[in-house]
Amino acid sequence: MRRRLQKHAAAWPWRRAGGLAGISLALALMLVVYLFGVSDHFLGRLFPAFLVLFWLLAVTFLAVVPFVTWATGHWFGRGWAEVSTPAPRPRRAAASAPAARSYSSPASSRRPETR
Repeated sequence: MRRRLQKHAAAWPWRRAGGLAGISLALALMLVVYLFGVSDHFLGRLFPAFLVLFWLLAVTFLAVVPFVTWATGHWFGRGWAEVSTPAPRPRRAAASAPAARSYSSPASSRRPETR
């Protein structure tokens, strides 16, 4: 199990994921600095909170989501993970389809308009 996990982790594009994470972090920080500036130690207070949020999102998408996908396939079976609801069949057109009818009350058509 451990060797399979190491082999799978070695095949994963870590360099690309790290590059995307770094670019995302840099762009977000540049946007924050542009919007709020660096006065009143705003960036110093924001940086730890932002870093925590950024790493929570990174862990969620790089670890939790793949784990849940793996767990559904291995713990509940591949059939459970891949079964989807069948698509509804299109209705057959009737050979002699009647004209569209209105089902509104005839009384409403006889009432005078009071606008």
